[in-house]
Amino acid sequence: MAVRGVELFAGGGGLLLGSAIAGVEHVAAAEWNKWACQTMRENAAVDYPLVRGLNVLEGDVRSIDWSQVPGADEVDVVTGGPPCQPFSLGGMARNAEDPRDMFPATTSVIEQLRPRAFVVENVKGLTRSSFSDYFEFIKLRLQHPELRAREGETWVEHFTRLQREHTAVRSDLNYRLVTTLVDAADYGVPQRRHRVFMVGFRSDVDAEWSFPKAGFSAAALLRDQTEGHYWQRHGVRVADRIPVRGILRDDDGKKPWRTVRDAMVGLPKPAANRTASGWLDHRLQAGARSYLGHTGSLLDEPSKALKAGVHGVPGGENMMRFPDGSVRYYSTREAARIQTFPDRYALHGAWTEAMRQVGNAVPVKLAQTVMASVVEHLELDSAKKSVAEVTQRNTARLMMPA
Repeated sequence: MAVRGVELFAGGGGLLLGSAIAGVEHVAAAEWNKWACQTMRENAAVDYPLVRGLNVLEGDVRSIDWSQVPGADEVDVVTGGPPCQPFSLGGMARNAEDPRDMFPATTSVIEQLRPRAFVVENVKGLTRSSFSDYFEFIKLRLQHPELRAREGETWVEHFTRLQREHTAVRSDLNYRLVTTLVDAADYGVPQRRHRVFMVGFRSDVDAEWSFPKAGFSAAALLRDQTEGHYWQRHGVRVADRIPVRGILRDDDGKKPWRTVRDAMVGLPKPAANRTASGWLDHRLQAGARSYLGHTGSLLDEPSKALKAGVHGVPGGENMMRFPDGSVRYYSTREAARIQTFPDRYALHGAWTEAMRQVGNAVPVKLAQTVMASVVEHLELDSAKKSVAEVTQRNTARLMMPA
């Protein structure tokens, strides 16, 4: 039986694609940005398998009538990354007072659709000490989505009531929540990207779930480079070798962090004024320069975290830095590689718009790792319930009079 999903705040589709690879069949994806919606629609139009037949709902998620969305009444999992400007280091850090805060909308959808599980992703800034009370409030709201704010009730008053009612809640819609802060590089993404995942399973789902273990490390990359295997794979001259910094330690049994150079294998150099033949979204973007705080990402380390930017694309996070000190912007396809998007998945819009979609995305490989584990537990729960139902029916038949 397929695991059906709804994606909120889908953006360019990082979490959406990772979920689809993991086996989720999406009944709908909601997104307000027209360029991101066009990205999903264009890929669906060329019959890209991960978004084939996708129902893209363009507009404010708060205005969607889910009762009119085909298949939404049978959703198993809701996923999404609510807009993070209220919590990002680059934002104004207004959290609950920021009208861009979409956590209330997220809990409202969970309340309406009552999925068996949800996966919510957000920036590391959400865990800052200055947001601690609001973060705890968010977690309680996700655990008890039916305990909505009363008329005129502030979020602080609502938080106090949630704390009081948490252990004695009488709502029949409750979720067991696991919250984890991760670095995407530890999961095979060629990028140092710290994100918070909040994963909940409905209380009637039999799932002993924990966040998947990391399989990659900086220590393993240092060892790989120190022993020379990394440089030999890439054919790098001794003069051009700048290894990651660190102390060589015993083998930790993990794979090496993936680097910018790893991510670019097979890609030709982008050229100006034209897209490389046979590749999507791969052309040179001029104008990159290095200055204090914007020095680019070294080729032989994971990339710095790509960012969406507000007024155009920031320079330092979206540039690669070569051994001779020169820098250039990532092409859209190179940035997509850093975010582990499939090469056949096109990003719609001008460079700034496409890069904004990439910068806002959940790395596809990280999303796949998380969602594959969630899907596995949902399928196991379904199998257990099916066996229990068959056993119950057979038992009832045996007890019937002859």
